[in-house]
Order: sequence, then structure tokens, then C-alpha cells
Amino acid sequence: MISPRLLLLIAVIGLLQPGTAFAQGCLSQAEARQAVQNGEAISLSQVRGSLPGDVVSAQLCRGGGGLVYVVNVLGEGGKVQRLTIDARSGAVAGN
Repeated sequence: MISPRLLLLIAVIGLLQPGTAFAQGCLSQAEARQAVQNGEAISLSQVRGSLPGDVVSAQLCRGGGGLVYVVNVLGEGGKVQRLTIDARSGAVAGN
């Protein structure tokens, strides 16, 4: 039997598949690495420690006049939150 947590993870990943309106402004993995190397964004590992749960998925995207991480976090009780994190400072910009 598949655990409810695994089913939730599969559902969340499905929301971020290429072709969705959300994913269209996001960087590829190579572009995201380059942005971190150029100092345009902090690394995702630096952001993870301040988040309220386990990171299910994350993308570096253009938004708000700069780069933001859009992160889906699995919190207590299996609740998934989508957070927008400023990619330069690591501060939560919205959810």
C-alpha cells in the first residue's frame, strides 16, 4: 500500500510539471546553478534550514523584479505550503 505522504508528494510534483502557467517563468537547473555562481541568488541549501518543514519541491523563478525560490514544503500534519522566498536574502516573500 502506498503511504498518504507519498501520494501527497506525487500530487505536488504533478503541479509543477513543465507546461503549467507557474513553471513558464522558472530557470532550468543549469541557469539556476549559474545564478547562484554569479551571486544573483543564494543556494537552496542555505534557504532550507529556515523553512517550516520538509522541502518537497523547489524552483528558482523570475518574479517580483528579481529571482525568487518557489518552494513547496510539507509541514506538520501533512499540510503542504507553497512559499515564495527572495533568492538574494532568503527571506520569505509570500505564500
